[in-house]
Amino acid sequence: MASQAFEDIVEDFELLEDWEDRYRYVIERGREMTPLDDALKVPATKVDGCASQVWLHPRIDGGIFTFEGDSDAMIVRGLIAVLRALYDGTPVQQVPGIDAEGELGRLSLQDHLSSQRSNGLRAMIERIRKVSAEAAA
Repeated sequence: MASQAFEDIVEDFELLEDWEDRYRYVIERGREMTPLDDALKVPATKVDGCASQVWLHPRIDGGIFTFEGDSDAMIVRGLIAVLRALYDGTPVQQVPGIDAEGELGRLSLQDHLSSQRSNGLRAMIERIRKVSAEAAA
């Protein structure tokens, strides 16, 4: 089961009739995020496999997974916001079991992202899974 924050995004997407409105919605979600501190934009937080610059800074506090992220591309920043809605606040041992592809499929993102953006999204999901699996071990 996805988080309520992600379910809210799914509901919002259902209200938006065309992809351009959905695209703007994702970008707006990214704009609403607090920018990642420049001190955290280092090679250790950079996500390889993305066409744009992407940084994810995960944290585990009391067994709960959260992360901050940023990108130099507005749509990617929005995708980070969507991933935060999906993963933030999840017990770290449950994070690797989240079917991100299935949940994101409910938004039909894969139908509207370029192959480079789709690859970057997969790279971000893999980084989140890897970090959470290592922390849960």
